[in-house]
Amino acid sequence: MDPSPADPASDDDREQLPQGPSKSQLKRDKQALQALAERLVAMPRAELLRLNLSEATWAAIDETPRIRDHRARGRHWKRIANLLEREDRHAVHALVDQAEERERQASALHHRLERWRERLIAEGDGALSDFLAEHPDTDRQQLRTLVRAAQRDQERGRPEAPRRLFRFLRETLEVES
Repeated sequence: MDPSPADPASDDDREQLPQGPSKSQLKRDKQALQALAERLVAMPRAELLRLNLSEATWAAIDETPRIRDHRARGRHWKRIANLLEREDRHAVHALVDQAEERERQASALHHRLERWRERLIAEGDGALSDFLAEHPDTDRQQLRTLVRAAQRDQERGRPEAPRRLFRFLRETLEVES
């Protein structure tokens, strides 16, 4: 006897079938892969060489700069995303995440240096004492000279001495790292 559409047994059979991801989830996964492709292509080639990518993926990556049209670029990201599905996505994600983490750290260091420079110029000796307490190996005399020159140049609207102060601070913090 064939189960009729109203038969409760047929509903149970449908519930027993394995359910895959929804169409919406598949679309979100594809969009995430396209975003990964965009981030990957933006990375320096020297970093990409650490991945064991196929020739087809390399060809698509190399073709990217030649594509100017917005719609064609969108199709190209989809193409690279499809190629990345066949690659080791964990390695690709790890490489992109490492690069983004290095970028975040560099940005945080830059902001920290900017805050120190602004504080040293604005507060003078008070901030100088705080910086030297935090970084005791710093050349005190050179730092004091750079701060004074930066204060004078800032009053005059000249950027040279504040830039030198920033470079000195960056070198000091990089040596300590």
